Amino acid sequence: QVQLVESGGGLVQAGGSLRLSCAASGLSFSSNTVGWFRQTPGKERGFVAAISSRGDSTYYTNSVKGRFTISKDNAKKMVYLQMNSLKPEDTAIYYCAGSTSYTPNNRDGYRYWGQGTQVTVSS
Repeated sequence: QVQLVESGGGLVQAGGSLRLSCAASGLSFSSNTVGWFRQTPGKERGFVAAISSRGDSTYYTNSVKGRFTISKDNAKKMVYLQMNSLKPEDTAIYYCAGSTSYTPNNRDGYRYWGQGTQVTVSS
């Protein structure tokens, strides 16, 4: 059974960095795109970043381009999100997810979800 567990969240000052990790046990990296989404209270869960099953393509929402980097280690079944130059508006619960959809930013295509890790960026 697939289980995704996020870690690495915390409190950081604006301009600082965090690296989120996702342990994706049971997930087939050969057939699943892995993505990161984030959500604040009262808002829909929004796309942040994704990496293709082959690892040859990455995708980012415009607001994080140049600041965040997604990567993965297939052998370790780990997915990472390096978050630099953090801003208060990045504050959210961050979730990792697995998808067999060909559209990496399509939330509805993600079948497997973690429980999330809180990221708080102070001014």
